[in-house]
Amino acid sequence: MSARPLYVQLADVIAAKIASGQLAPDRPIPSENHLAEEYGVARLTARRAARELRERGLIVTVRGKGSFVVQQPPTTDA
Repeated sequence: MSARPLYVQLADVIAAKIASGQLAPDRPIPSENHLAEEYGVARLTARRAARELRERGLIVTVRGKGSFVVQQPPTTDA
């Protein structure tokens, strides 16, 4: 069991999907209810994970529409 809160772990999983391109820019992420069901967590945990992703600048939430992946600036390998 990790010492990191469950919502942070879930946010990390979703962030990895965004980074890998599984969740594409300008596309919606699954709803809080769907995330809760898919990962076997409480809806509140899924909501906190979404808030964590917003704070990281990875998603934006549009009221009544859902949460969408933000276009990420290209990374430069130096």
